[in-house]
Amino acid sequence: MSLRRIVLRDFVIVESLDLELDPGFGVLTGETGAGKSILIDALQLALGARADSGVVREGTARCDIAAEFDVPASLMPWLEEQGFSADDSLLLRRTVDTDGRSRAWINGSAATIAQLKTLADGLVDIHGQHAWQSLTRADAVRDLLDAYAGIDTEPAAKAWAQWRQRRKALDAATEKQNTLQQESERLSWQIAELDKLAPQAGEWAELNAQHGRLAHAQALLDAAQTAANALDDDEANAAALIHRALSALQAQAHIEPQFASTIEALDAALAQVQDTVHALHQYARHTEQDPASLEALDQRLSLWMSLARRYRRAPEELAEVHAQWKAELAQVDQALDLDSLQKAERADRKAFTAALVVITKERQKAAPKLSKAVTATMQTLGMQGGVFEVALVALEEPQAHGAEQVEFRVAGHAGATPKPVGKVASGGELSRIALAISVVTSRLGQAPTLIFDEVDSGIGGAVAHTVGQLLRQLGRDRQVLAVTHLPQVAACADHHLLVSKQANGRQTQSTVSPIAEDARVRELARMLGGGEQSEISLAHAREMLAA
Repeated sequence: MSLRRIVLRDFVIVESLDLELDPGFGVLTGETGAGKSILIDALQLALGARADSGVVREGTARCDIAAEFDVPASLMPWLEEQGFSADDSLLLRRTVDTDGRSRAWINGSAATIAQLKTLADGLVDIHGQHAWQSLTRADAVRDLLDAYAGIDTEPAAKAWAQWRQRRKALDAATEKQNTLQQESERLSWQIAELDKLAPQAGEWAELNAQHGRLAHAQALLDAAQTAANALDDDEANAAALIHRALSALQAQAHIEPQFASTIEALDAALAQVQDTVHALHQYARHTEQDPASLEALDQRLSLWMSLARRYRRAPEELAEVHAQWKAELAQVDQALDLDSLQKAERADRKAFTAALVVITKERQKAAPKLSKAVTATMQTLGMQGGVFEVALVALEEPQAHGAEQVEFRVAGHAGATPKPVGKVASGGELSRIALAISVVTSRLGQAPTLIFDEVDSGIGGAVAHTVGQLLRQLGRDRQVLAVTHLPQVAACADHHLLVSKQANGRQTQSTVSPIAEDARVRELARMLGGGEQSEISLAHAREMLAA
């Protein structure tokens, strides 16, 4: 499982590139400024790195990057869950235009940058040329050990946040007891005032409707009676007229069949009129003037308006305000209950402490293992007798990430006491320690492709040959791609890619091509001789490859 192919169009100084990559250990070499890191930059964009218009080759509208991988089995469920086809290959594609706008695809289907980033960790592990700088940063050192040990600190971080929030609430409640008591009394009095009204949601509109009906009861009764008379009780009422028309048509229906539909319509109209008259009589019988109910409504509406004016709220908002004040009072009373707050704070602190204990135990198990592995690798990198130590230093106050700080310490020679790497190690030693850590941690990673971007900076001689051998060993199990300027490292590679650039008119273009045999000898000779290829450097290059 590895990176099979990468295709670039109009990327930085690359016009067009279609490169197939092989398993094992491969190197990228070339003169300074040729663009050796362009492939890695492009690959990072394909895996969701941040993009801007600067990656588009000058004079073109957009760049296009595609990377094809074998699909790791671990990513199959995620691809299916996200709705992407999960064949034996995985094609990631991304375009960036001159306005900095970006689009992405996974196996031909539109994707988000976040989805590309999700795939990144399962496909490629990149070790940058400035990896040593992170050895002096506390957070990076801690994260490295946790990743090596497989520790998930997220549960502890969540427990810490919850405990801090609870602690903050307890401190605020303790400090504001007098103020909270006054607030509780104010809310209680206001709620008691509204309790006299007990407003319900939607009640204001219904009260106004009821009041309108009671206030106009006589007019409503008169209207109902007038309508009933017109339909059925007056001498020339609607029902009698419809009945007369119906009788006339029915008497001639046996002669004129077309009357049938009209008769049916009149029959239905007569039935509707009779139903309406019945309903109007029912309304009249059940509607009467009710001065007592009207007075009660007047009193309730008056109280309602009075409270609305007092609290400067719209009448229809009183029910909501009543509920809101009750909720606020419950919160204030809860804050006044220091005993409950203290119990809750203690419970959250206990949960946080339990999570920290788990993390500490896992770090204590992993620290000596990482120390031993890195120390062993250092011996092969020109630091014989040197010791690497992962120290766990207890913190005065536990933090979200744990109860201890992780510190990398090193002793450059036998018998010396290990001290923090940033204080005792030189730049070259830091580079070698960083490389040792990269090699050790890479063996445990899950990504099928490992990329080392000039991590051999500051190394030379026999140590450089050892670095090449280490990377070659990694290449037996994983695909390894290294950008290097060291001929000793390049000579150990299974595959060699040469990066070169040419002037094309006013523009400079970069290309990448695989080399072998004589071309590879000439490139190694260039690296050995600083650009000059003599018979001696060519012979030395052949000897390195033969070895």
